Amino acid sequence: MGELVAVRAFEGLTGEVLAEARARVAAAAVAPGVGTLVEALRIRLASVADGVLAQVNAEVDGRRIRVQEVAAGLGDSLDRVADALRGRIRAVTGAWAPRPWPGPRTAALAVPVLPAVPAVPVFVPAETAEVVEAAGADTSAGSRIVRRKEPALVWCSPEAAARTMDAMDYDIHLFTDPATETDAVVYRVGPTGYRLARTVAAGPPGRRTVPITLSPHGAPRLTEAQAVERLEGAELPFLFFAQPADGRGRVLYRRFDGRLGLIAGRA
Repeated sequence: MGELVAVRAFEGLTGEVLAEARARVAAAAVAPGVGTLVEALRIRLASVADGVLAQVNAEVDGRRIRVQEVAAGLGDSLDRVADALRGRIRAVTGAWAPRPWPGPRTAALAVPVLPAVPAVPVFVPAETAEVVEAAGADTSAGSRIVRRKEPALVWCSPEAAARTMDAMDYDIHLFTDPATETDAVVYRVGPTGYRLARTVAAGPPGRRTVPITLSPHGAPRLTEAQAVERLEGAELPFLFFAQPADGRGRVLYRRFDGRLGLIAGRA
């Protein structure tokens, strides 16, 4: 399987190091047992402020998954992401169960609170993969959005969105809520570990098995510049807001490098 594992890495890594990365991930992908088809393996290695980010995307029996880990050194980050990959494969091929909250990445993090603007949920984001660099992006204060992703949002229940969020190792997932026909997010936060917020205020979702709490407020309507100002002014890691022109949901988030990314549903 090693030759089928694609690797995207930062400069300076030797061929031997990349081969080792392929081998570790390939071994982790077959470790859970026979009968699970793991394919389309892609590894991303990036140098970040805290060390090395190792991210793996794959398909398990046709279902997309993603895991990512950060460690001080490349070897440690590969060890951690290999362990995470084994666990994620077991999780998506077995009966679904809610992920514990807080998790190991969030237990020591202080989440800022913005009482004056209760419509703004806060989370610790996982960086999205397969995004396009914004050409000539201005990284000065007030205009630091350097990456944008414009997916076609899936219409699904909040429960389905939460399960996708878990499979992809996200802390936030933007989707379209069929109950209100508006954009919404599920994100990781206490006390249950799952919370739903919509662009418009609405009642709780119907019958569900995932322990999702509900934000009673609609998302604030902000321009991108206003959203950047609010996120940076309050030192938030995340901001869910609605574009005033069309009411569509947006997720502004802080990347591992400290700059900003934006997720917006395709028009």
